[in-house]
Amino acid sequence: MIAFDFTSHDLMLAGTVSLAILIALLVLKAFIARQLRRLTSAGRLQFLSYPEQIINATRVPFMLAVALLAGISQLDFSPRQEAWLHYAWIIILVSQIALWANRMITVAVQRAFDRQLQSNPAGATHLMVAGLVARIVLWSIATLVALDNLGFNITTLMASLGIGGIAVALALQNILGDLFSSVSIALDKPFAIGDFIVVDSYMGTVEYVGMKTTRLRSLGGEQIIFSNTELLKNRIRNFKRMQERRVQFEFGVAYETSIENIERISQLVKQIVSSGQFAARFDRAHFKGYGDSALLFEVVYYVLDPDYNLYMDIQQAISLALLRQFRECGIAFAYPTRTLYIAPDANPSADQSRLRVARPIGGMERKDA
Repeated sequence: MIAFDFTSHDLMLAGTVSLAILIALLVLKAFIARQLRRLTSAGRLQFLSYPEQIINATRVPFMLAVALLAGISQLDFSPRQEAWLHYAWIIILVSQIALWANRMITVAVQRAFDRQLQSNPAGATHLMVAGLVARIVLWSIATLVALDNLGFNITTLMASLGIGGIAVALALQNILGDLFSSVSIALDKPFAIGDFIVVDSYMGTVEYVGMKTTRLRSLGGEQIIFSNTELLKNRIRNFKRMQERRVQFEFGVAYETSIENIERISQLVKQIVSSGQFAARFDRAHFKGYGDSALLFEVVYYVLDPDYNLYMDIQQAISLALLRQFRECGIAFAYPTRTLYIAPDANPSADQSRLRVARPIGGMERKDA
């Protein structure tokens, strides 16, 4: 059983030292944070934002632990108790240094992500993976340093972790599958944040690519969440990387249209699309065939910009121009009609006399022609 033999003077000294150090740390943090905030807000010395983040990451529990340990260090302990006090210092200092480094990684990754998102969205995805890897390496090193200073045999520990890691990997294979899929997305870049993609029957704009999931914002406004593994198993159509949009549409004219007008229609369509009023490139226009109630034409052109709203504006303008030209030329668009021909009866029946059956009179039935 651990016994302590401290006088009231020793305890008062330890408490005074702890309180003084805690107050000094709080005042020092507030002063440094205020000065750094003033310098960075003035637009000067922007690199000081990193020390400001370090100061903000220094929490009251850490300062309280430092103050308590500093006060306790004023007391006389046995060698074994001194060793435990030394271990407490190691754990607190290593943990706080790791927290500072973690904050630096978070700030650096977030700033790089914001810059890449504006200039190169495809390159922003891999930064999330890089941040995760950096944090894993950081905390692994911090743990090994702490264990080494606590007297553990790291070599034996690493060997046991290698065996245990296999069991952990088997238990977490789904999570690890999503993790490796996120690395594949970051390296291969099938899409980036801000791209409009279609996956199976779902479509939306990529909002976030994480370690386990990818999130889309659909046209209806709701958020669609895919696991990275399931996402890569499907075919993905990326409309953001479309350089130009191929448009194909059909229309029909009435069968009563004259041969001369039918021969003019393809040229009329070409003149409208190639007039220079639209950001479009004409490809072809042909009399395609015969429909149930229309002579069918097929038109193909390319919109030179992938924007969907621009495509709809151009298609609307072309349709209005076609309607205007056709009315000026007397060409009628076809609509579903059905003509009924009634064939005359080949063998008309002669008038036959009607046979009327009267009521029986006197037991006899009378028939009048």
